[in-house]
Amino acid sequence: MKRLAGLGGTCVLLAMLAAPAAARQADWRLPIETKRLDNGLTVVVSEDRSSPTVGVSVVYHVGMRLEPENRTGFAHLFEHLMFQGTPVAPKGTFDRVIQGGGGRLNGSTRPDYTNYIETAPVSALAPILWLEADRMKTLDFSPENLKNQQDVVKEEIRVNVQNQPYGLFFVFDINRLAFSKWANAHDGYGSFKDLEGATLADVESFHRDYYGPNNAVIGIAGDISAEEAFALVEEYFGDIPSRATPARPDVSEPLNTEGRREAQGDALAQVPALAVGWKMPARGHADHAPMAVLSQLLAGGDASRLYQGLVKGREQLLNIDGGLGWPLGHAWDYDGPTLLTLFALYKPNVEPDAVLGAVNEEVARIVAEGVPAETLAAAKTKLLADYVNGLEPFISRADELAKAQLLWGDAETLNKVPEWVQTVTVADVQRVAKTYLTDANRTVIDRVPAAMAPARGIAPPAAPAPAAAPAQD
Repeated sequence: MKRLAGLGGTCVLLAMLAAPAAARQADWRLPIETKRLDNGLTVVVSEDRSSPTVGVSVVYHVGMRLEPENRTGFAHLFEHLMFQGTPVAPKGTFDRVIQGGGGRLNGSTRPDYTNYIETAPVSALAPILWLEADRMKTLDFSPENLKNQQDVVKEEIRVNVQNQPYGLFFVFDINRLAFSKWANAHDGYGSFKDLEGATLADVESFHRDYYGPNNAVIGIAGDISAEEAFALVEEYFGDIPSRATPARPDVSEPLNTEGRREAQGDALAQVPALAVGWKMPARGHADHAPMAVLSQLLAGGDASRLYQGLVKGREQLLNIDGGLGWPLGHAWDYDGPTLLTLFALYKPNVEPDAVLGAVNEEVARIVAEGVPAETLAAAKTKLLADYVNGLEPFISRADELAKAQLLWGDAETLNKVPEWVQTVTVADVQRVAKTYLTDANRTVIDRVPAAMAPARGIAPPAAPAPAAAPAQD
């Protein structure tokens, strides 16, 4: 199998992706090997000797969608608790082992998964796996740790939501309005009431139910063979028993049949903003890849139709951002329902309906006229360039391997995405634009500065939350 190599590897990959389809499929392939342990833990390895380092990702199949109904924000709170140590590896051990050797680590919570990622010299792989196995077995379930992290998460909400202009309304508010089922619609950051109501019993049951080996995938990428990596994972994780996992609820939702709209005031914003979301096809649906390409055509950077049409051409917008699964993921890492979301600041002398009308005109033009072949090719190239660049760092590659195995049931999905994208036609793009980007399937939130709110008939916005005492972590 071919190996990828540093930035040079990126250039080679892009050249391959631009080559004729037959040659491309023959040449481009991430080396991927997979093994499932007896306890249900799946390990995915991609060997790459270009750097004496490794990336590791442990991904659990639980996220915001599966938190209890009276415990909004619990999955994210639990992610924080995973860094509070265990009876044999107290708080701070992870940081000392990984960062002390020049590595880095992090974690994140998304609707369908929670991941823990590290990168370090390959000599640190065994200690990293020991630590990950240790916290899969148990945690330091103490009232002090729970109280500390409840305060940390509440402070994070104050900083990122309550005291920020626009306050992530294009994430949590748009989901609340667009989706009907609680699992998809609730605020994954959580309410203070729910966070404060979390108990040690909640923490212990969440760890027991969702953090077993049979509900996880480990991805490893870098300077190690699959055989060596499988042996290390077996050594550290092989004796952890599998655990019963609750049945997964049906979170599927059909497309909306009537548009949804809301207006909000914002005490901190200086200019008005719009968030627009459309429900998307299910993961793996025949319309999935065409919708990813259409998303790139419409909102993928400065060359996109909406940037050129509404920021440059009509000069209605100050900026525009968005995409399929944006901003809490990307086009290929969702499991339950998701949106194509747009977020734009618009000029105060522009009516929001004028912006929405202009977006509709751009969509209608694609439906009626299609797109020139060179435009479609450029959009695919940019989409794949971003895709390949995202796989380049070992820490990201390990994470994408683990997520693909967890969400799609097959890490080889990473090797299939380029072909899916390349086979999208103009007719495909026209079909999905007509099917999904309709007013009936559209959700809109207009968020305006406090000074503009009365003229729009919007209730005065709440004052920002008061500053809290400094967090302990």
